[in-house]
Amino acid sequence: MIDGVLAIDGGNSKTDVLLVAADGTVLSRVRGPGASAQNVGIAASATTLDALVRQAARQVDPAARAPYARHTAAYLAGVDFRREQEALTRELAALGWSEGLTVDNDIFALLRAGTPGPGVAVVCGAGINCVGVAPDGRTLRFPAIGRLSGDWGGGSFLGDETLWRAVRAEDGRGPDTALRRVVTDHFAVSSVADLVERLHFGEVGRARLQELNPLLLATAGSGDTVAREVVDRLAREVVLLASAALRRLDLLHVPVDIVLGGGVLTGGDQYLLDRIHTGFEQVAPKATARVVEVPPAVGAALLGLDRLGASPDAEHRLRDSYRASTTCG
Repeated sequence: MIDGVLAIDGGNSKTDVLLVAADGTVLSRVRGPGASAQNVGIAASATTLDALVRQAARQVDPAARAPYARHTAAYLAGVDFRREQEALTRELAALGWSEGLTVDNDIFALLRAGTPGPGVAVVCGAGINCVGVAPDGRTLRFPAIGRLSGDWGGGSFLGDETLWRAVRAEDGRGPDTALRRVVTDHFAVSSVADLVERLHFGEVGRARLQELNPLLLATAGSGDTVAREVVDRLAREVVLLASAALRRLDLLHVPVDIVLGGGVLTGGDQYLLDRIHTGFEQVAPKATARVVEVPPAVGAALLGLDRLGASPDAEHRLRDSYRASTTCG
């Protein structure tokens, strides 16, 4: 067993596992498929995570057996309600990875990756979510299970919105837009209607619509009115989520960090980010919004190191070594 942390960032599309020594040295890294319990079930999620954890441990010691570390910091997509948190905690505790275990939503790892103190994090990946932590420890979170919980945005949602507008441009129910050509070119189909038929019969997977997201952003950036309507709305939703959290935590008018993460926001699209920053300047002028610079897995490791009482040097070592390795790699 290492004197350190087993850190897990489990997203919808991928899972990152790190073994990190108490001094912040990264001992091993493994990436595998997404294992959200909401998508595959608790048992299958635990099985996938266990295989990745074993792989990470055996990179350090081929003969490694559980327990592998002093503490496990598992931050997973789909842990939106207390009953999900409790069920996954029981399932993962039974695997005996470590002496201590924390299970929570992956957005907490994003927040810690972006700031060492209190603040707000907004993630826009497959879905959209937000969490806020006040200086006095109060925490605010959203259910983030789609339109049922009032959400607007996220990669899956934006793919559908792009197709919806392309369909209506083609059949005359909506204004013309360059998104129509974007969709047909990307999927190599003769018409948007052809793609709809292929989606209906399962010849094209629905999840592939997320491939349209960077194209949507690029089309908005080039000036397409219809695409800009979608991206402008997304920017407003990001600002609304964060400002609602700030307001409810009494942080709207104080200096605070807002961490932006997830594939849609970390892609660096300037049109989208400019509108997000403009929105924050209007509603939370003392806040500092920034795109996260290291992956949430680093945040999960930092939360674990916090639980172990690690020194600030450990955080610096972890961040610096990760940045150096990703730059070189």
